[in-house]
Amino acid sequence: MTTRWSRRGFLAAGSGTALALGVHTTAGASPLASAGITDTAEAADAFAALRAKWRTLILGEGFSPTAEPFRTRLADLGTTASQWRSTMAPAAGSLWPDLVYADPEPDTDQESYGYSGNMNTSFTRLNTLAQAYCLQGTGLTGDTGLRDDILTGLDHLHSEVYNANQTRYGNWYSWQIGAPQALLDVCVLMYDALPAARIADYLAAVDHFVPDSAVAAYSGTSTGANRVDLCRVLALRGVVGANAAKVTLARDALTPVFPYVTTGDGLYTDGSFVQHTTVPYTGSYGSVLLGGLGMLFALLAGSAWEVTDAGRQIVFDAVEKAWAPFLYNGLVMDGVSGRAVSRGLSASDTRHIQQDDHLRGHPILASIVLLGQGASSTENARWRGLVKGWMQRDYYSPPMDDPALSLTSLARLRGVLDDTTVSPIAEPTGHRLFTSMSRATHRRPGWAASISMADRRITYYETGNGENLHGWHTGSGMLYWWGDTFCNGQYSDAFWPTVDPYRLPGTTASRKVLADAAGGDWGASLPDVNWVGGATDGQRAAIGQYLKGLQSTLLAKKSWFCLDDAIVCLGAGIRCSDGTAVESTVDNRNLGPTGGAALTVDGTAKPTAYPWSQTLTATRWAHLAGHGGYVFPGGATVKALRDSRDGTWSAVNKGGATTVLNRKYLTLYVDHGTDPADATYAYVLMPGASAARTQARADAADWLTVLANTDDQQGVSVPSLGFTGVNFWFGGTVGALTASDPCCVMIGERSDGTAVICVSDPMRMRTGLTLTWNRAVAEVTSKASSVTSATTGSSLTLTFGDLRSLAGVTQKVTVRLG
Repeated sequence: MTTRWSRRGFLAAGSGTALALGVHTTAGASPLASAGITDTAEAADAFAALRAKWRTLILGEGFSPTAEPFRTRLADLGTTASQWRSTMAPAAGSLWPDLVYADPEPDTDQESYGYSGNMNTSFTRLNTLAQAYCLQGTGLTGDTGLRDDILTGLDHLHSEVYNANQTRYGNWYSWQIGAPQALLDVCVLMYDALPAARIADYLAAVDHFVPDSAVAAYSGTSTGANRVDLCRVLALRGVVGANAAKVTLARDALTPVFPYVTTGDGLYTDGSFVQHTTVPYTGSYGSVLLGGLGMLFALLAGSAWEVTDAGRQIVFDAVEKAWAPFLYNGLVMDGVSGRAVSRGLSASDTRHIQQDDHLRGHPILASIVLLGQGASSTENARWRGLVKGWMQRDYYSPPMDDPALSLTSLARLRGVLDDTTVSPIAEPTGHRLFTSMSRATHRRPGWAASISMADRRITYYETGNGENLHGWHTGSGMLYWWGDTFCNGQYSDAFWPTVDPYRLPGTTASRKVLADAAGGDWGASLPDVNWVGGATDGQRAAIGQYLKGLQSTLLAKKSWFCLDDAIVCLGAGIRCSDGTAVESTVDNRNLGPTGGAALTVDGTAKPTAYPWSQTLTATRWAHLAGHGGYVFPGGATVKALRDSRDGTWSAVNKGGATTVLNRKYLTLYVDHGTDPADATYAYVLMPGASAARTQARADAADWLTVLANTDDQQGVSVPSLGFTGVNFWFGGTVGALTASDPCCVMIGERSDGTAVICVSDPMRMRTGLTLTWNRAVAEVTSKASSVTSATTGSSLTLTFGDLRSLAGVTQKVTVRLG
């Protein structure tokens, strides 16, 4: 039987109390002295306060265990803990029979990832048991038998696998982040029950796997969200072990996370967030970063180790600059969640909770609330208003009913909902271009959309750890959209395992069969293209993508012109020699398990039975009840398909459930045939439009003029909006615009006699550019610093200097028309 040491005995052991507390006995300032702590009693109090604060951060506060939804959630926690407690059976190679961590051939292959993941999950289960032990209302509060089982589990994992003599195998993450975070949380929760010698052993294991050198360089697996996670481990190791130097290191190692980056992982000035060098990750790793920083800021606030780095403001600014644009009615858009979209229903989840865009969004809302506690009062008040609005509008998956959301997050969100001084803020309108991660969001009254692209900096998609095996074409111009009070479950309701991965909405793709995880892990495949980006005035936009297919000969030029109530979509120069069909998917709507939404084409109702398909010739418009409308300028041949599709989460994620799911889809697509040579398409997407409004738009032949739709240029004008947008794939003349070189141009003429000319260099290669607009201009009232000369009169000629270093950002010029 282990003899329990007192805290005083532990601190006095070994090299003495001062050393145990991180106080150096040699000359020079100690970590404690540098932190303003001068005696051991004060130090002990400081670390006790930090332990208490962390306990509150992970257990929650400000809620009644007898009030809903907390009463039910606490009871569920108790039930889960009881189940895991009853099945815990310490044995050689496992703590639970279903979580064998002993790897017969330890290395870093996929099989070893599974074994290390089981070790990680074993610690996570112990953390759940510890929370059930500490929280009121679980039915296990203060249960001494449960306490002893937790200690037994910790000892077993330490002696068998997570100790200072173990060589790691499988996934580095399990050893450096997942397991130590859970272990240290348990150490905080069970601190008074743990013998001091055991704490020392556990901390030695953490030191072994997460040495100080883990944050010595800002590179590899120690950047962005991963760096924040590592800092959390180091900080808690310091808190549990009363080691000031570790806490100081954790705080200081956050510093490289804050500054804007221009390549690789981190936050960019345009609001982009990238992880794994090439993957847009605002909704997944970005969520981890935001939540982790919020926790660490809160933990250290008011202590001798408070995070005071001025770079914190970049994170605060990013709430509305980087995260808010991708949050809509409580969900976070899938286009910035990487391989997390494939984590729907896990085979190992005994609660059978399906993850989705809403359940990924809710923790971000809670993190924003927590982060607000360290921000200015103005920022905090506004963020609480934003969060309240997102929560109240999330009719599809209300956050307070989220079965996966932690109690502490639920408590924070409940506090916002119940705060009568907070008024909900409406969804903003406007357009945001994230050129550094090839993404765009377009928000209008009643709906929002997002576009995902790929270029030589941003991958087609990310796979890895056996996840997101069929995400091949998500970066091929996928166009997502949601309504304000409708279609919020479009991508939530088992979309990813049941959708045809070759017919993703908005994409152009070859039907060439691709292998699971084609292109390689961790965003390895990048198309060799430069022209991806656009120009925007903040409300409307012109966007383009030069598309090269993944492991395909497919080439295409794709453009989107984002307007007030519609998005005009053009495709040209579509060619391929794969020996397979090529298709451009107008839309592929998930109609749920029943799929009864009515399709009307040119005024004629189409069958609702499954399966059904038809080639629609000379089609002018189509309308899908409860969704929106589609207009085909000049008429088009479009294929329509009602498809009843089966799928499993295990098909797209090796850790997914094997349960067969069925969803009904209505697909509209343009079939370019086998090996097209120069195919095109043109359509107008009108989210939420009625059949009458869709038909009226189709009948208004003068509403839209397609100025060009070729391999050289694509452009449109909408006179009633004063809008002109042209993507110059090559220099030339389109309508009234002439460009000397490839560029993107968007012009908005205003009713007050002014106009804004928006220009960008998506290729980031122009050392100079000349643009002429054949329109009378009286004067230039403002211009970007990149404009070296402007000539007005019967036409406007703008000359731009070197644009290469501007990251494809829009350059604006405002003029008074003649």
